[in-house]
Amino acid sequence: MLSNPNSIHYVILTAMLAPAFFLTATAGLLAAANTRLARVVDRLRSLIVTWEAEAPDRVERDLQIARHRQRAHLVLRACQLLYIALACFVGTSLTLAMDAGLGFRLGMLPTLLAVLGVSFLLGASYSLWREVNLAVRSFDRELDHELSRRRS
Repeated sequence: MLSNPNSIHYVILTAMLAPAFFLTATAGLLAAANTRLARVVDRLRSLIVTWEAEAPDRVERDLQIARHRQRAHLVLRACQLLYIALACFVGTSLTLAMDAGLGFRLGMLPTLLAVLGVSFLLGASYSLWREVNLAVRSFDRELDHELSRRRS
């Protein structure tokens, strides 16, 4: 297969680095998702304080709280999917090394783990897309409510 038997180590290491691109993308999305989750939680906490103060527009605050809870759950789902994707990509890297060490007997397992990781990454991206859409719609509703309140 290779002219120098020692060069197999370089081939294995090179193959193990390929999932690093997916790991980097996943880590970036995970950092963004965690930041979004923190912002949603902070916003929910401020709404709860207003909610407890028996604000005159309590019905609107209740709707805002419900929307932000939905946002929090979407970001949570994205984080869960991203952590699974991360595990799949690490598993891909490890199974590539194991496969080479075992004489390439693992068949499609490394590829299957990579495909699963990309699938979970896609699912997390969809969940974050839904959360961003909900965030913008929620902001529009809050702004419309505040503008109508100030006009009254």
